Amino acid sequence: MKLHELADNEGATKKRMRVGRGAGSGKGKTAGRGIKGQKSRSGVAIKAYEGGQMPLYQRLPKRGFNKPNRKEFAVVNLGLLQKFIDAKKLDAKADITEDVLVETGIVRRKLDGVRVLAKGAFSAKVTLAVTGASKSAIEAVEKAGGSLTVTTASAAE
Repeated sequence: MKLHELADNEGATKKRMRVGRGAGSGKGKTAGRGIKGQKSRSGVAIKAYEGGQMPLYQRLPKRGFNKPNRKEFAVVNLGLLQKFIDAKKLDAKADITEDVLVETGIVRRKLDGVRVLAKGAFSAKVTLAVTGASKSAIEAVEKAGGSLTVTTASAAE
């Protein structure tokens, strides 16, 4: 095989339309741009123009975006709960609610609720009632012989 024998597959390439090359070409005179107007001129870029309305790219925030009404949860890891139970600051036999967590100082304030995550080792048999919990946290508590109830369905994943 020689270089001059190389060729693309049939129909793989198509010749580009050369506009403005005479009436017989099918794209002569105005080159398919119509007559007059901003779009018929050269050097015009109006891709984001919205007829005088503020364009979308200018209406959007420039650096990131924070949802103004998003829920902010106080986070508690199971390892920290276990630490407080071991230190006798939390009573494992009594029901542990969000108010109890605030009283003991594990959580500073409830915010939109308390969410339990599964970080750390957990072995205490407890009854927890919180706003939210990760799937792995629920599994870890149940594996230890306890129960974790999520008070609002939307907060649980």
